[in-house]
This record gives sequence, C-alpha cells and structure tokens, in this order.
Amino acid sequence: MLDHRCQVKGGGVRPGNEELVGQLIRLIDIRLLDPLEILVDGHHAIDSLRTVVHEQAHSWATTMVSGGDQAAYGVIVRAISTLYPSDGPFNPPLDWWRTPLGQIVARRVGHPTAESVSYAVAGAMLGITRQGVHDLASRGKLARHAEGGVLSAAVRDRLLQEGTRRA
Repeated sequence: MLDHRCQVKGGGVRPGNEELVGQLIRLIDIRLLDPLEILVDGHHAIDSLRTVVHEQAHSWATTMVSGGDQAAYGVIVRAISTLYPSDGPFNPPLDWWRTPLGQIVARRVGHPTAESVSYAVAGAMLGITRQGVHDLASRGKLARHAEGGVLSAAVRDRLLQEGTRRA
C-alpha cells in the first residue's frame, strides 16, 4: 500500500506527459501489437486495437501521473508486468530509469519489485551519480538498507520532495 502523495494537479495529460503517452504507445506497439500482427498474418483487427491503445495510453498516463496512489500503483504494476514479462524480478537497464515511464515509476512506486536498490540504480532513478547517492546516504539524506544499497522507498520519497520544492 502506498503512503505518499504525488504533487501533480489537474485532470488531463499535461504537456510533459505526451512523452509518457508516446513511450507507452511505442512499447505496446513493439512488444505486443507488432508480434500479434505477425501471428495473425496482418489481420485488419489489429488496427482497431492500435486505436484503443492510443486512446487508453492517455488515460494510463494521466492515472500514473495524477491519479490516486492505489490507481497509479495498479496501472504501473499492470504496465510493467505486461510490457516487461519475466520469470525473475524486474531489473531494467540503468538508462530505463531516465525514460518518461522510468521517471514516473520511480516517483510513484520507487522500484516496483525491490525493497532496496544499488547505488547505481538509485543514481539512475534520481538522475545523479553513484557517488552522489553515496554522499546522500553518508549524510543521512537517503536511508540505507541493512543488506546494502538504499531503500527504494527513500529514493521515491526524495524524488517527491524534490518535485514539491520545484512546484
């Protein structure tokens, strides 16, 4: 259960969220619809699915950014589990955290499958270096995990605090 509030106001997709919408549409096209189109030998029904995805992507992005905590968490977890299926834990490359989807996941959920993250992952989530994360942890500004790294929730909370200061 999430216990934080995202400091985003408004009803529609905000101008910066168009990148998130675009990323969601591209990922769904590449990972789901294109393979399905190949499987059904170019059946025209895929075109109507693309239309639905384009319409729904705006709703998903709005919920991820400004929806309630439970709704945002639900959409994010569904998107991650659908678009990045795996038998193991979710472990995206470091540069994924700099994408629009990676940034909203970091802000709303933290790391969706890890209680703690390495300094490198925390740095990617925060947009700083590993050394920057080490410095924050050393000064007590980012909670360390007992088994190493830092708490994913602490990274999320720091991102939310930074967003509140900028707003």
